Amino acid sequence: MSEKMQYIPIAKPWMGEPEAEAAKRAIMSGWVTQGPEVTAFEQEFAAYVGSKYACAVSNCTTALHLALLAVGVQPGDEVITVSHSYIATANSIRYCGAVPVFVDIEPQTYNINPILIADAISDRTRAILVVHQIGMPCDLKAILDVAHSHNLPVIEDAACAIGSEILWNGQWEKIGKPHGDIACFSFHPRKIISTGDGGMLTTNNPEWDKQFRLWRQHGMSVPDTVRHGAKQVIFESYPMLGYNYRMTDIQAAVGREQLKRLPEIVERRRYLAQQYQEKLADVPGLKLPTEPAWARSNWQSYCVRLPDKCDQVEVMQVMLDAGIATRRGIMCAHREPAYQIEAWSCSTSRETCNCEPGSCQRLTESEQAQDRAIILPLFHHMTEEEQNRVVEELKKACQV
Repeated sequence: MSEKMQYIPIAKPWMGEPEAEAAKRAIMSGWVTQGPEVTAFEQEFAAYVGSKYACAVSNCTTALHLALLAVGVQPGDEVITVSHSYIATANSIRYCGAVPVFVDIEPQTYNINPILIADAISDRTRAILVVHQIGMPCDLKAILDVAHSHNLPVIEDAACAIGSEILWNGQWEKIGKPHGDIACFSFHPRKIISTGDGGMLTTNNPEWDKQFRLWRQHGMSVPDTVRHGAKQVIFESYPMLGYNYRMTDIQAAVGREQLKRLPEIVERRRYLAQQYQEKLADVPGLKLPTEPAWARSNWQSYCVRLPDKCDQVEVMQVMLDAGIATRRGIMCAHREPAYQIEAWSCSTSRETCNCEPGSCQRLTESEQAQDRAIILPLFHHMTEEEQNRVVEELKKACQV
């Protein structure tokens, strides 16, 4: 890489003076842990996605954990999900003492294949945990049809999907409304908007929202905001096992400013994704991402599947040598050591898995997506020059 050639990262959060001033506001107020800024962020987030309730937590993994607990997942239960996701998805199931039952994905969208869900359901299935992978909405209508026919709750791992939309009863609606039972979001720096780290649960169920608020603060019966504002002495109690899953007011203050930027961020990312579609359309064998007619992605990531002749690692190295960051296709949890020793089941009987460690005959699309796809740089303030560099270097790497 030339010394004058600027490095192009895979992602970069869009933050500035408004976020710095918001953090200062929270710091100078003297209330820096969970407090009024968190409450305001929750209200504004709920209004944005169209949900009755939103509860802020420390990250999306903790959000997923609480969502699973809320719908009644217990030790020994099974939860249907995908292996093709960041490992936090499967981990949250194991936190409940439950077993993830992995279903393969659709190669076009990298999302769970609804046709395969019914065959994975057993008398131990307690919930379905779907993922809107890299911001692309999954086929919620088909998924919910299966779930409702078996009386199963649906949790949406929407970590990457803030700002994404789905055509629902003839209207475009935000992911997170929610269309399932609970949706969970992430504010990690790799996501569309960021609070440094953080998460949010949205639901229309008031009892679940109440439960989230108890669990996130050690099961404390009286919130800090009530206790500190009381005119009489109040002693809290702890009627249940809870967790320290709180978001700070500093994070929430930043999140409120990020939420204001969100429409512009999504619009820009959709433009950049369209530019990639046009600029890469002539690369033989390169498979570009597919956006179904009923979905509008926020394009949290732009993932392409390489031509058969190309080696994934070699292409990524060529790009890196040219000063361009890429990432491999989304990981598969069943290939990780923590899950190779886990007695998760993928066979038809689902009592045992007879596949080789790190490989599964029923998850071939998931494995192919990890092995054959790469994620290209995409961020709000990416310039035309930077995007053209990415395109040209990718074409060279693919020997076009």
